[in-house]
Amino acid sequence: MPNRLADATSPYLLQHAANPVDWWPWGPEAFAEARRRDVPVLISIGYSACHWCHVMAHESFEDPAVAEVVNANFVAIKVDREERPDVDAVYMRATQALTGQGGWPMTVFATADGLPYFAGTYFPPEPTDAQPSFTQVVDALAQAWRDRRGEVLESASAIADQLTTINAVPRTDTPPEVWPLIDALASDFDLLHGGFGGAPKFPSPLLIDALLVKGEAGTLDLAQRTLEAMARGGIHDQIGGGFHRYAVDAGWVVPHFEKMLYDNALLLGAYARGWRRTPQHDAQLRALFERVVRSLVGWLAREMTVPGGGFAASLDADSADIRGMAHEGIYYVWNPELLSDALGEEDADWAGHTFHVTSAGTFDHGLSTLQLRGAPDADRLTAVAARLLEVRGHRFAPPRDDKVIASWNGWAIDALLSAALIFGERSWLELARTAAEYLWSTHRVEGGWVRSSLNGVAGEAPGTAEDYGAAALAFARLAGVLGEASWLERAEALLADAVVRFDAPEGGFYDGAADDLYTRPRDVQDNPTPSGTMSLVAALRLVGLLADRPELIARADAAAATTWGTVEAAPRFAPAALADLLAADEARQGMRPALAVILDADGDPLNEAARAVWRMAPAGTAIVSAPPGTPGFGDAFTGLAPAPDPDPEQGETELLTHARIGASGQVSEAEEYDEHEIVTLPQTVYVTRNGHRFAPARAVQDARRALWSRA
Repeated sequence: MPNRLADATSPYLLQHAANPVDWWPWGPEAFAEARRRDVPVLISIGYSACHWCHVMAHESFEDPAVAEVVNANFVAIKVDREERPDVDAVYMRATQALTGQGGWPMTVFATADGLPYFAGTYFPPEPTDAQPSFTQVVDALAQAWRDRRGEVLESASAIADQLTTINAVPRTDTPPEVWPLIDALASDFDLLHGGFGGAPKFPSPLLIDALLVKGEAGTLDLAQRTLEAMARGGIHDQIGGGFHRYAVDAGWVVPHFEKMLYDNALLLGAYARGWRRTPQHDAQLRALFERVVRSLVGWLAREMTVPGGGFAASLDADSADIRGMAHEGIYYVWNPELLSDALGEEDADWAGHTFHVTSAGTFDHGLSTLQLRGAPDADRLTAVAARLLEVRGHRFAPPRDDKVIASWNGWAIDALLSAALIFGERSWLELARTAAEYLWSTHRVEGGWVRSSLNGVAGEAPGTAEDYGAAALAFARLAGVLGEASWLERAEALLADAVVRFDAPEGGFYDGAADDLYTRPRDVQDNPTPSGTMSLVAALRLVGLLADRPELIARADAAAATTWGTVEAAPRFAPAALADLLAADEARQGMRPALAVILDADGDPLNEAARAVWRMAPAGTAIVSAPPGTPGFGDAFTGLAPAPDPDPEQGETELLTHARIGASGQVSEAEEYDEHEIVTLPQTVYVTRNGHRFAPARAVQDARRALWSRA
């Protein structure tokens, strides 16, 4: 008999709609039912692409005998962690505190007021030496509720009180010194394999972006080596594009195969910015980074775009083999025989060497993940990868979670816009614009902003701080790229709501609402994605610059200060806050984030000057390109007029202006400019920093000098 999940807007919940367990969705009705029946609640938290969530569902939740015990003694609540990250965060803290570890599926037993008293992750159907069975746990906790309820309630209250103390945000009144933090990161760097820490090893796009802020040789080297190692590893889908969630080994060889939108959105931005910071003379590394960017965007467009233009949440780790049996990673792996069947003997031998596919295998059953070795011929690599992708398309594809999540889409839009301007790709700009229009039309509801939607229908879960921040950032970035102030107004409206809705003591922000959890979630550590606080900080800074609203920047400063204690204690685990701290250090030395205005009479978002500025601008620069006199961006366009062409007879200009913009649109690094040639930009660039407006630039190096000058 179907349970109460049949009308859910979460594919994960829908997967459980036919379970014999009488699931309730998260909400006040479920807890009211627990109070009515005078029973505790079982809260099961997972997500659609989670391998072990599927395992436990098959072993326990689909078993009528297990369901009978659960239904008789508990109100069972099923939660999609992607739809309710606030619920997930609160109970993950409890699980980690009670067990010393966390993960999914998360299994929490709580009172009818939501106070946890027992927690774990995966429980097997039969007891093992290390674990009781799920039914043993259920029976024991049901008996404890019947026979020792007073002890259970006392324990739950004590756990909640202790968690409130543990979860307090560490504070310091002064910003930490930045170079000791960078030294701490360098000490965690894996000199052999790149990246940070050991196995399991996660992509670290936020940390890479932090290392790119200052652009000095040491931090740039750490960032580039990590980007290269991931690009070559099995964690990167070498033929289809995009990255898997993490590597189970330190060398990036074998991934956990699910693909998450948030990872790929942030990695897209990191690779585009890494390409931008890599000198042109390092052509091999730039080509590798560009290959990653182009294949990742191709994957987004081909496999992750849903009707209406938003991006789906994830691809599952599991898919079926030729016998219909589910296996993790089977869609992505190869052996020499499979390569030969797909490519023929000659190309298969070449591909086996290029992608390190051996008869012994690097994965299970003699199969191999694909790793990129050396510097193979680019044309042949493209052709072979395309053929393998075509053949792979005949396999059973991993299921896709079609849920559209506001924050993840916001980060994807922001990264696509950066990549579109850096690489001059108009279709990428259109992908971003369409996704933004989907968010605005679908996720804006009466009373606020919702976190997720499915098939164009808004879900019920309210937007979190990260949803408001990421969407506002995306809309503001789109406003600058298109020169359309209506998008900036939308970003301002979101932030006006967010700073009230999530306001926390001492200038910070809560992560979620206050209405349906026993404690209000607030965590200034970044996880794979920026914290809610740093998501709002980034949006406030950009909107403040574009709209000429210094009070928004002041609000961002106050919120960023609440992260200093966390950054000082664990910089590797607060990378978005670290990047902001590094930018603030640059500001103290005269490099405050600048506003760059490009006057383009034709209104072409991909005009030559805009593309040049996007490639050259320091981190934190707000860029807007529009015709002269465009309203809606504060005073950004007031009094600005196109400047005349530079005079080639003026010696100083001769030495300061040149860039080679070839067929690829690539702008040379400054040290490679030919001092004796002048290439004029068709548009005028104005740069304003800290209230000082530099002289208008009509040549690439003049614009670069203004962008990087201290004021």
